[in-house]
Amino acid sequence: MREQTINAIKALKAIKAMQAVQGEPGSTDSPAANGYEDKGESGSETSAENASEVSATSGAGGALTASAPDAVQNVAQKAVQAKGVSQGDKAQHGTGGASGPAAGGTRERRLDLAVDLAPYLRGWTLVSASLGHDGRAYVLLIDGEPVREAGFVPSGLQAAPRYKVLVVELRSPAGSAAQDVVEEIAVEGESFNYHYVQPLGADLLLVGARSRYYGRDQYDLNAAVFDRSGQPLRRFLVGDGIQSVQTTAGGLIWTSFFDEGVFGNYGWSRPVGESGLIAWDSWGIRVFTNSEADIADCYALNVVSDHEVWFYYYTDFKLCRLFGPAVQPSVSFLDPKLAGSSVVATDGARFLLDGGYNRLGTYTLLRRDGSGALTRSEEWTFADAAGRPLQAPIGYARGAALLLLDEAKLYVCRLDEWNERPGGRG
Repeated sequence: MREQTINAIKALKAIKAMQAVQGEPGSTDSPAANGYEDKGESGSETSAENASEVSATSGAGGALTASAPDAVQNVAQKAVQAKGVSQGDKAQHGTGGASGPAAGGTRERRLDLAVDLAPYLRGWTLVSASLGHDGRAYVLLIDGEPVREAGFVPSGLQAAPRYKVLVVELRSPAGSAAQDVVEEIAVEGESFNYHYVQPLGADLLLVGARSRYYGRDQYDLNAAVFDRSGQPLRRFLVGDGIQSVQTTAGGLIWTSFFDEGVFGNYGWSRPVGESGLIAWDSWGIRVFTNSEADIADCYALNVVSDHEVWFYYYTDFKLCRLFGPAVQPSVSFLDPKLAGSSVVATDGARFLLDGGYNRLGTYTLLRRDGSGALTRSEEWTFADAAGRPLQAPIGYARGAALLLLDEAKLYVCRLDEWNERPGGRG
């Protein structure tokens, strides 16, 4: 039954994507088609509480598109390999400026280069890039590409790969030495297939998107905490089907889930992520479980702080705000009237969402009107400082900051520093 439900949701997504292409009524703009649904097989067995029970209990108040690991890894690889990894270019830092409207009324914003990762990618495959609560970029690399098993990305790997985490300072003064901009941390001896990295206190959190349930007290622990020397400290379960992971300065871990994590797959008859959104403490104890939004697939997550979280979800395509303590936040909703976006940045008054299904590289800016409702302002694309368009860059948002990865280069757009007039800085 669950498989039928998942297949029905995927079919509905395909219909909505087709409607967006054909401009049919009710389709509104929506994310690059979420065509990366399948996640991997699993590896090791562990013993703890019954995983089905974990999903129903634990904690007060209750863990990039429908397939972030594949989307991030494959799109990033294609971007880097298709055009070749750029060389050199010392990191330049700034906020960029806006030019006038582009063809069709879309405006272009030029961004200064934050950092070129090309020298760090030689011999490595880029898995993901994201923003931490500290404003730094966290980049996960692996020394090869995991071999697929029957078409699926495996979560357990036969040969232990080498991982490398890059911690990138995005606000360094122009001309800073490379060693002051990028910190490299090696993680070795791990047989799990990790997809995400975030800061967790003074340590690092690595999370794999998939976790298989084998039986009572036997399931994959897909979250692991490492110290800054790359040594493992502890492991715990955060559920199968992880769409996004974001941590806070106070040590909360927010996990959103794509459809298979909500409806169940890989042995989970009652999946941990059935609510679509969960918050955990730094030891993997559940703190918050979504009960307000009917999430079939959480497309976008933006953890602004310990007391403010935004998320955007399928099938309603509403923006939901959680405000206050994670154990019992207040809940409110906004309707952006956009379907299928996978990234949302906000400074509280303005919201920048990617264009949605089949509109790669286009972003829509919305503002709150006098009643508090969202109104569409204008559409934007991004270019580098020389005016070269960023080709469908991968986007990741935290608060008002939007991190863009184009080829091996990182750019940052900050709404709270954005003057929208042509020629403005932002």
